[in-house]
Amino acid sequence: MKKNIVLDLSFEFALEIIEFAELLENNRKYVIANQILKSRTSIGANIREAQSAESKNDFIHKFKIADKEIRETKYWLMLCRKAKNYPNPDEEIINKLESLKKISSKIIISSKQKL
Repeated sequence: MKKNIVLDLSFEFALEIIEFAELLENNRKYVIANQILKSRTSIGANIREAQSAESKNDFIHKFKIADKEIRETKYWLMLCRKAKNYPNPDEEIINKLESLKKISSKIIISSKQKL
């Protein structure tokens, strides 16, 4: 089976976010933990849904949703970084999120050009 970088990266990122959300919950930061889990898990779900899109427009739409969720996840992680008494997300989590953002943006742009 052909390796799919964006699928693999989004899955790895989801696993790391689950661990970070558990850390937040252990620190009684339930609201942010819940928000991060929702937005983060939606990224991978939409990328996976795009793999069986009904059309090129549907494919682009799924990636646009994933892109919005990437932005939301980044917002929650930056809040954690800046807020007092919150665990700081690991730099690797931030780097993987940035990689996902770059890859998804390139996929959206190149898919639009092929329309």
